[in-house]
This record gives sequence, C-alpha cells and structure tokens, in this order.
Amino acid sequence: MGTARIRIDLGALVANWRALDAQSANTTETGAVVKADGYGLGVDRVAKALARAGARSFYVAQAEEGAALRNALGRGATIYVFSGHMPGDTEMIRDLALVPMLNSIEQLTRHFEALPTHPFGVQLDSGMNRLGLEPSEWRAAREIVVQQRPRLLMSHLACADDPDDPLNARQLGQFRDMTDGIHVPRSIAATGGILLGPDYHFDMTRPGIGLYGGLPHADARSVVHLSAPVIQVRDVDPGEPVGYGATWVAEIPTRIATLQAGYADGLIRAMGDNAVLFAGDVPCPLAGRVSMDLLTVDVTHLDEVPSHLDILCAHQGVDDLAEAAGTIGYEILTSLGPRYRRSYV
Repeated sequence: MGTARIRIDLGALVANWRALDAQSANTTETGAVVKADGYGLGVDRVAKALARAGARSFYVAQAEEGAALRNALGRGATIYVFSGHMPGDTEMIRDLALVPMLNSIEQLTRHFEALPTHPFGVQLDSGMNRLGLEPSEWRAAREIVVQQRPRLLMSHLACADDPDDPLNARQLGQFRDMTDGIHVPRSIAATGGILLGPDYHFDMTRPGIGLYGGLPHADARSVVHLSAPVIQVRDVDPGEPVGYGATWVAEIPTRIATLQAGYADGLIRAMGDNAVLFAGDVPCPLAGRVSMDLLTVDVTHLDEVPSHLDILCAHQGVDDLAEAAGTIGYEILTSLGPRYRRSYV
C-alpha cells in the first residue's frame, strides 16, 4: 500500500440518513445536504446511495455543484442551490433544472426577469445574519413572491448544536412570524435542528454533517476510515529531536514510524502532539509537527510495527480528530485531499 487510503462506508451513510429521517417527525420529506463534494467524500457516490435509500431533494452550495450532482442523479432529483441565482448562473439553472434559494431583493428581481416561470425557493434571515431576506425586506416582497408560488421557504439556525442556546427559540419564533399562514413548504432544520425536536421540523428537514458521522448526531455511525502507510521506522536516542522545529525530543529510547500523509492531505497541522493514531485498538501518539506529506508517530510500545496506522476509525471519529486540531468535524471531512486512494463499501 503506497499511499494513504480512505474507505467510505455508504451503508453507514444510508443508516445515518434513515435514522435522521425517522427523527424528522411529521415532515413531508427528509432531504440531504451534499455540498462540498458530498462533504469531501465524493458527491456522485454519496448522492446515489442516498437516492437509492429514498432521498429525493438535495442541497448544494452553488450552481456548479448542482451541475455535478445533476450529472450523477439524472433528472429525477430536486436540487436546491443555497447561494441562489448568482450573476452568470441563469443558463445553468435553467438547463439543469436547479432550484435556486433566492437570498435578496436583487436575486428575486434577477430570477423573475430572467426565468419568470422557473421553480425557485426563498431563504429568510431569522437571526443568523448570513444569507436570506431580512424581515423588513420580506414584508415588502412577500405578497409578490407568494404569488409566484415558491417551492420552499427556508432559514438556518445559528446555534442548533447547542440545544440550550436561547437563540434557537428566538429564530424559530422569527421564522414562524415570517411564514405562518403561507401555504408553501417550510424548512429550518439541518442535523442540529432535527435533534431539537418536532417544533423545528416543519415540512422538510435537510441533514448534513449527521449523515457523514459528525456531531451533533452523537448516535451516527462512522462513515470514514482513514489509514496511512508506514514508510520508515527508526530508533531515536534520548535527547534527539523529531520533525520540523525540533519541537519533540525523545526522553527515552524511542521507535518512530514515519507515515505517508500530512497537511497537504487535510491532516491539519494544528493537531500537533495532541492527536493519536491507532494500531488496531492501541493508540500511538504523534511525535512532532505534522508536515506537508509526512507524520511521525511514537510506536515504541508496539510489539511489532504494522504496515499502516489508522487516523479515522472506530476508535477515533472526525470530531475526535477535530478536537485535537482545535477545529470542527466539518473541516476535517471537507479538507481530505485528492491524493488518498478511495474505496467504497
């Protein structure tokens, strides 16, 4: 095995979607967020597996991602584009039957002038102050927009991963104030919103990170297994350094394994000495800095040095690795680089 390998468990992915679908009480539909190339796992394989499981609506960040997804799924799926109708996207939206989630008066105007009969949705800002029409803009545009029969009205929760944050309830109230009485499907819940309970589910939920094994879906099955091959093993005497900057120095006679993977592969440099890898069930700590292509790992305590060590596995999920790097599981997943050999099960 000459390069690091990722094994992607599509069965676990589907199981996570079905679990979140089951928790989406009283909704008409559970969609799936597959932006950023299916959170770095390959949108063609991820989306096809979810479609076979029953997902019919998919969400991407931009129209170009919608093109790749349409190529994978054909015409049967509904593809929503979070960035809306951007300048230059008109032909792609029309030809690929994408549904832009319009975010501003400018986008509403552009869409109604360029594609007056083409399906669309609207994003509303319920308090995150990122995308969507603000309440005053919505009051001005609401009557005209509703007459055009949007496919979906949606908003996004800023703090859904913290059930006790009062902003969740405030955003829910704002979203209801903006949309109650309108006979259009509504959505506010991604993974965290689903876990907040039925009050947040409305007509459609749209899980993302929870499909791929990440928090806040604590019961999610692990989807990604990442292993890196051992290139070389050396014995280091007490007082000798390892790696750039000589930040790690052996205190006792130490055996160091050098592995072929690094920050060019999305293994974030900041995890430094905090992360571990696994030889089967046995943890092995990093020794020294993560470099562009290599990791150095202390394997002194192993009876035999294996051919590879596991970085993501049953003992260490994306959020565990993210904690070591001071980041979030989303960044770990979407940073996984193109050099890995990928397989799907």
